[in-house]
Amino acid sequence: MLCLFDLDGTLIDSEPGITACIRHACERLGVPAPAELRPWIGPPLRHSFAPLLGHDAVRVEAAVDYYHERFAVLGWREHAVYPGIAAAIARLREAGHRLAVVTSKPMRHAAPILESLPFGDAFEKLYGPDPSSAHCEKASMIAAALADFGAAPREAAMIGDRRYDIEGAVANRVRGIGVLWGFGSREELQQAGAQALAGDPGQLAELLVA
Repeated sequence: MLCLFDLDGTLIDSEPGITACIRHACERLGVPAPAELRPWIGPPLRHSFAPLLGHDAVRVEAAVDYYHERFAVLGWREHAVYPGIAAAIARLREAGHRLAVVTSKPMRHAAPILESLPFGDAFEKLYGPDPSSAHCEKASMIAAALADFGAAPREAAMIGDRRYDIEGAVANRVRGIGVLWGFGSREELQQAGAQALAGDPGQLAELLVA
């Protein structure tokens, strides 16, 4: 099976780096940062910054640039691997599954993170969005992965913590598995059409190996 993994909220807890970079961008623009930033993890940055900045396209682009300014130096290092993920990845490899990452992070930020992970070499390919896009591209990236690996939809699964992952899976008729240790809720994942939910990485491995 082709197992496509989200990055933030699925393989790594990236909240410290992401929220610090959002606050940095807000500080540079002289606007108060939102008190609750967890919902910002997952959607495209432009989508989240737009209402905060009055949908001013110039200020939104400036905010995204300021975010990346800090992330490129510090933010990409500010994460932790979720407990049990390494063992789950090892089990999937032993079972003969092929693995790839499909993330909303720009490739230039996602690549060094993946390379730094102790199990990073388990993933054959990394898919990230067009840096200039204001939209979630999970569906198109999943489609690209299916084509690259020559996998039929029934032979693939998308694993992630937000509705964008599951919606991308549904759009491509692949199995969507929601994980409950990330930034999305059970309700969000179920409403998006998740075919299964995993409460921990061990349970995820059971769902994929079974």
